[in-house]
Amino acid sequence: MSSEDNLEILQAEYQSGKTAFERGEYRKSVKHLETANTLSNPQSRLGGEIQTWLVTAYEAAGQRSEAIALCKQITRHPDYTTRKQGKRLLYILEAPKLKTRPEWLTQIPDLTELAESDPQDRRGSSLGGSSSKQPEKPGFQLEPIDLSQANTRDNRFIWVALGAAGLALLSLIWLAQG
Repeated sequence: MSSEDNLEILQAEYQSGKTAFERGEYRKSVKHLETANTLSNPQSRLGGEIQTWLVTAYEAAGQRSEAIALCKQITRHPDYTTRKQGKRLLYILEAPKLKTRPEWLTQIPDLTELAESDPQDRRGSSLGGSSSKQPEKPGFQLEPIDLSQANTRDNRFIWVALGAAGLALLSLIWLAQG
């Protein structure tokens, strides 16, 4: 196998690993990134970039010990940018876990059990087919405004603002001439 073929496979595995990570397929990402890592020169800048992605994939896949071990290797990488990134990641990985209270969290309902054919579940989507207006919910109706109680008396603010603007303009003209 030539080095060009090796580089193509490396790039394909690296890109597949990044794409899988971005889709949330962390185990698949780890597999592709590990393959790319074995094909790359670990001391090169690309090798360091692959290792950095692999650290984040390990952490996302729940393999914290592997992530920390690889991150410690990255902190000794010859490339300054990679080494700096490794130190930042290691600091985050070794930080103590904060305890959270249940009231701090927002529960997101599981929508996987919704029936696709139930029109009640498709509110707001264009798949409903009927364009009839749904009745408004009680409690969300606007109350009429009584304009007879609105303050319509002139408070002379506009005249004060125009006077201040005029004074500022006159002072600028005077300063420009003198």
